[in-house]
Amino acid sequence: MSGPDTYYEYHGKETGLQFELAETFAQSIGVTLQMEISPDTATLLKKLEQGEIDFIALEMPTWKVRDDESLLGEAITEWWSPERVEQQKAAIAQRTTYVVHRHMRPVMRDAAHGIISAYDDLFRRYSSTSGWDWRLLAAQCYQESGFDPQAVSSMGAQGLMQLMPATADVMDVPKDKRFDPEQNISAAARYIRKITQSFADIKDTEERIRFTLAAYNGGVGHVQDAQMLARKAGRDHQHWDEVAPYILLLAQPQYYRDPDVRHGYMRGSETEAYVRLIMERWQQYRGKARAHINGSTPAPAKKSLKDGEYQSPVRLPSQAGVDSVNH
Repeated sequence: MSGPDTYYEYHGKETGLQFELAETFAQSIGVTLQMEISPDTATLLKKLEQGEIDFIALEMPTWKVRDDESLLGEAITEWWSPERVEQQKAAIAQRTTYVVHRHMRPVMRDAAHGIISAYDDLFRRYSSTSGWDWRLLAAQCYQESGFDPQAVSSMGAQGLMQLMPATADVMDVPKDKRFDPEQNISAAARYIRKITQSFADIKDTEERIRFTLAAYNGGVGHVQDAQMLARKAGRDHQHWDEVAPYILLLAQPQYYRDPDVRHGYMRGSETEAYVRLIMERWQQYRGKARAHINGSTPAPAKKSLKDGEYQSPVRLPSQAGVDSVNH
């Protein structure tokens, strides 16, 4: 079952205590784990009885296997220990406390001359690939890595645009080139273009950008689940402000276990903040760079954004029983 203690995807990687225990056990007996997600324990038990699955990875009175799999049950019992569970919990907690190890550069390198970073030429070069304004790529890069080309996250994301290894593989970036600024930005631009196609039905350009940013951070499937929930509730599923509350609600069982939700639990607060902060920084970058191009002095920003700063709350739907969430 999907959930924070069982199984979920985080930054493109599968995690969750029961999943990781099951995977470690499978490796110990020399087999490959194949996961199947079910909405409730009744469905899991039915699949077990019908021989569709071998065992249930869930906190239960006994660790449950098929009647004809006594050897498997004995192997699990012999392998399992409370100490192993606690070790796995600690490892997951350390890994999923998302931290990017980076040396932050200035938010804007030279505001007087409209220079955002040392990589502006690369952002301009690959802006046409992404279909985005180059200053938006710069704003995203600052949020991802603080313009540090050697940045590495606790989940294994790498470089300026924090490419996950699986994404870098799909984008054909050699392992020895993943920290190279041009290779990293080029791959991210191509990945952005690929994600954008998943939201081609959203005609408004800035709305489509918001959804693409959300998917870059949290995954296309989770964002589409939130769109589905918004649509079921009579909200506009192509308007980010109408969908963002459901991104947050995918952390609650009554939403991530909805029968129409395909990708389960999501830690949505990070994704909601990611979109908001990048869009705000992009507005600042556009204002400063445009003013320089026009030959005038850039107007001071009302308030400069600090890395990781959260401002406006997102209001949750009334049926959630929560008035608002402040980050």
